Amino acid sequence: MSQSSEKNILILGIGNVLWADEGFGVRCVEALNERYQFPDNVRLMDGGTQGIYLVQHVQAADVLLVFDAIDYGLEPGTLKKIYDEDVPKFMGAKQMSLHQTGFQEVLAMAEFTGNYPSELLLVGCQPVELEDFGGSLRDEVRLQIEPAIHIALDYLAQFSITPTAHNGQSEGLSPEELTMHCYEAGRPAEEEAFRKGDPRFLNKNEGCD
Repeated sequence: MSQSSEKNILILGIGNVLWADEGFGVRCVEALNERYQFPDNVRLMDGGTQGIYLVQHVQAADVLLVFDAIDYGLEPGTLKKIYDEDVPKFMGAKQMSLHQTGFQEVLAMAEFTGNYPSELLLVGCQPVELEDFGGSLRDEVRLQIEPAIHIALDYLAQFSITPTAHNGQSEGLSPEELTMHCYEAGRPAEEEAFRKGDPRFLNKNEGCD
């Protein structure tokens, strides 16, 4: 594997923080951004659920590192590393949401145009719970953020990338309200929140009062 620090490296977290463990990828890249400063050739990005809108960023990358929640059919909370040509296969093996369909399309479009990362790593975590609108990462998944970060740092070291610790507050990758601290602090108690959807639409025969 090439040992060049001149490669353009994109570290991407994808998923939806509003649906429990779907937010794993975003929380990983958020934690990296809060803790470390990286060289100019490394970009950290909260890809959220942007799907096809990420294609230009993937096309510009020589190395792509992706964090995501992936249903591998494994024990909940299990981390798995997928490399290079196997990444698109696992992104579509069992799609949990539209963001994964969209990211498959991103990779396919980048490959079609000939601007495709030469090296890829997908760090995926088997979710525990997804059908919890407004919910948080489950403990099994939250505990995998730290190991996922270590995997990323070890991978980046192969390209002579060694980040330094932040001396002050970092610039956020997404609105402050969606950072884990603010998001968790603002959550209502479980007994006060309904997280399975809007109850007004659960009974289609129910009219207006």
